[in-house]
Amino acid sequence: MSDHERRHRRRQTWGDEPEERDASAVYEAFAADERVQRAWHDATPIAPFKVVWRFLSRNTRRIAVTIAGAAVLLAGVALLVLPGPGWLLIFIGLGILSTEYVWAQRLLNEAKRRAEQAKDAVLRKNRTGGEGAPADGSSAQDPDAG
Repeated sequence: MSDHERRHRRRQTWGDEPEERDASAVYEAFAADERVQRAWHDATPIAPFKVVWRFLSRNTRRIAVTIAGAAVLLAGVALLVLPGPGWLLIFIGLGILSTEYVWAQRLLNEAKRRAEQAKDAVLRKNRTGGEGAPADGSSAQDPDAG
């Protein structure tokens, strides 16, 4: 399997970096600047701070969404065992994370699908009159009851 196929397969599996940026352009921009090169070789830590600042300024929204979504998601998990709306917070946390991550969007869609199936099963059970009544409407009698 070639390197390209491996990357394509990994992107299909995880899919959380649809707009991944190449850092080589940023590096080349700093490498071309003579002041940065001089500062870099003189052990003055100017260039790394600029690179980190540029990364943080470009990805502030993603970082904030990740922190907020993870906090709400963890609060929901905690409320599964504590009194409170645990599942609601888990779904809200996944909704927040799904604005930035494809894996969270897939997980949220699967949760919605399963919730819809559970709702349909409950409604179907209520329409048929509970667990004991068959779905076809016939009465279930014991053959040995005479």
